[in-house]
Amino acid sequence: MYDMKIKPEDMHIENLGVCRIESPISGDSGITLIQGNERVLYEDAVTHPTDRATTLSAQVSMERAGPREKIYFDPVKVRAGIVTCGGLCPGINAVIRATVLSLWYAYGVRRIVGFQFGYEGLVAKYGHDVVDLDPTVVDGWQHLGGTMLGSSRGHQDPVESVDCLERLGINQLYIIGGDGTIRGAQTIVKEITRRKLHISIIGIPKTIDNDILFIDESFGFQTAAGAAVQALTCAHVEAKGAYNGVGLVKLMGRHSGFIACHSALAMSDVNFVLTPEVPFALEGPKGFLQALKRRLELRRHAVIVVAEGSGQNLLKPKGGKDASGNDKLEDIGTYLRDRIVGHLKEENLRATVKYIDPSYMIRSIPPNSHDGVYCLQLGHDSVHAAMAGKTAMVVGRWHGLNVHVPMRVTTMGRKQVDPNRPLWRSVLESTGQAKWYS
Repeated sequence: MYDMKIKPEDMHIENLGVCRIESPISGDSGITLIQGNERVLYEDAVTHPTDRATTLSAQVSMERAGPREKIYFDPVKVRAGIVTCGGLCPGINAVIRATVLSLWYAYGVRRIVGFQFGYEGLVAKYGHDVVDLDPTVVDGWQHLGGTMLGSSRGHQDPVESVDCLERLGINQLYIIGGDGTIRGAQTIVKEITRRKLHISIIGIPKTIDNDILFIDESFGFQTAAGAAVQALTCAHVEAKGAYNGVGLVKLMGRHSGFIACHSALAMSDVNFVLTPEVPFALEGPKGFLQALKRRLELRRHAVIVVAEGSGQNLLKPKGGKDASGNDKLEDIGTYLRDRIVGHLKEENLRATVKYIDPSYMIRSIPPNSHDGVYCLQLGHDSVHAAMAGKTAMVVGRWHGLNVHVPMRVTTMGRKQVDPNRPLWRSVLESTGQAKWYS
């Protein structure tokens, strides 16, 4: 999967030490405890029992997430910190609340703080106060969009960050963020290791683009895709309401077109889906603009979805990086709108083009019920991992089960839509578009 060569040892999870303390929840008969040897296979489909490995035990697998019988940290001595970084995404507050409640009620931890405005909150020069967190403070947060702790983008000095953790006596840090955030967390882990400190760093992967490796689905993605459907529905209404009407919607997806694909399939009245994974040409008899013209001549309306990272080869590069270290993108949405208007005018085809960019409206909404459950489980399992002394890892879902994944593995690349796999095939079948526009 994802064309990556992964070995069994790559999925090893780091531990701070031996777990010798009886977990306060191990005696509860209603709680299913995870044994140390429970694993989830990396690949869940094979063409033959000996495909890629002669035995199941030799295949790549991931450690199951969940509570253990023995834990590393004495709950009375735990001081936990939570920080949220990067762009907004549905469900961040729900994850914070679940983490606080698990620490408080499952393990009896009474010292929990939130760092404000991302990694800036760990650096003294910004002057951000820490926020004491308890069940009363986070009451109702699961229903709120955004992050009550605030967020920011950009690299901060890991030395200063670890200084802050030492100063406050933090021995568990829960970091909610995407690819850039996890890379930043790895620098913090490296500095902690250099100082020989016993601080658990647990990541909860957050990306509205759903592009983190070895995670089935990021929290908030289902909510975002559902909200995008509303924008597509509006674009369809606008398109059908005009002679040769074109509804053009730009959605999130710097490197990966998952939201574009999923929302288009759910809405099922989209005619063209353009993603970063499938390059396309505008001009020529087999180009996109001629395909759009043929569609209008046939049906007199069209709906187009374009992911923000699509077609960058058609644009003059901006150059430079943004605060998260990503290449700055040109606006494919407005560029495509203008090119469509110009081309149809040249073809003497009277048309009306309506352009919609709902990105910030989607990012800031509360999670739906599906993501609400997922956020709760991620918060709980992140606490179980930290209490067991695990570190330098993220909690995510793989083949429907929550697992532990090393941070170093999740940042090896980005998850993308594979043009040769079922998701893209479904897009082609639903839209009727060509596999390539060249």
